[in-house]
Amino acid sequence: MPQTITQALLNNQTLLAQALQLEKIEARIEAQALLSHTLGVSKAYLIAHRDEPLNPLQENQFQTLVAQRLKGEPIAYILGEREFYSLPFKVTPAVLIPRPETELLVELALAHIPQNTPLRILDLGTGSGAVAITLAKHRPLASVTAIDQSLEALNVARDNAARLATTNITFLQSDWYQSVKHQIFDIIVSNPPYIAKNDIHLRQGDLRFEPISALASGIDGLTDIHTIVNGAKTHLSPGGWLLFEHGYDQAEACKALLDLHGFIHAESVNDLAKIPRVTLGKTP
Repeated sequence: MPQTITQALLNNQTLLAQALQLEKIEARIEAQALLSHTLGVSKAYLIAHRDEPLNPLQENQFQTLVAQRLKGEPIAYILGEREFYSLPFKVTPAVLIPRPETELLVELALAHIPQNTPLRILDLGTGSGAVAITLAKHRPLASVTAIDQSLEALNVARDNAARLATTNITFLQSDWYQSVKHQIFDIIVSNPPYIAKNDIHLRQGDLRFEPISALASGIDGLTDIHTIVNGAKTHLSPGGWLLFEHGYDQAEACKALLDLHGFIHAESVNDLAKIPRVTLGKTP
C-alpha cells in the first residue's frame, strides 16, 4: 500500500529525530521541507492534502533525500537553497551555508549606510553573495563590490544576484584585497573564516560538508581577520567603517586589533544568543 503524505512525514520524522538527535518539532520541519521539495509544493499543501497517497516515484525520490540527510548532509545543500534576511539564496557545497547570526552583520552595516547616499561597499569573502546581495538590495544607490578567491563560489554568487535581480553589484576573484589594490570604499564588511584549524567542531555536524577554506583560519582562527584589518585602512575613506563577524571567544582580540590599527569607536556587538558576534570600527 502506498504511504499517504501524513504517514511518510511521521515515519521519516522519527528516523531523522533518532539518527540526527533532533527535537521532534525540528525533525518534523526537516521532513516537511524534504517532502515539499520532492513534490514541488508548499508546506501548506502537505497539510491540506495529508491523506493523499504518494506514488512509487515520489516515495523513492523522497527516501533518497531522507537518506542523504540521515548521513548528515546539510539540508540546505540537499534542497539547494537557504533563506537569509528574507531572501532565498542558492547554496552548493562550494559555499558556506548562510546562517541567521550573520544577519547581525547586515543589520549593523545597514545602520551605517544612508539610504539616499551612493556609497561604495566592499564584501570580502562573499561566498554565496548573501551579505553583499542583501546590502545591495536594501541600498540600491550603493555600489557593491563582492570578492572571493573561489571561482566556484563566485559562480554561485553571480547566479544569486541574477535570480534576485541585483544590478548594483560587481563580483571579482581576489585573494582578499589583491584585486582592489587602488580602490577606496566607504564600508568594508566580511564574514571571514575564523575557526581554528584544529577545532573539533570542524569534524561535526554541517561543518563536515562545508568548504574548509571558508571556515578555518590558522592556529587561533584569526589569521584572515588579521589580513582584513591590516589592509582595511588603506581601502577605507576617512570616516569609513569596517565590520566583520568572528567567533564567540574572539571579540576581545578583534577589538584590540582595531585599536592597534587606529580605528575609533571600536566595539563588539552581541547576536540574539547574547554572543559577541560582530566587531566594528571607524577610520578617523
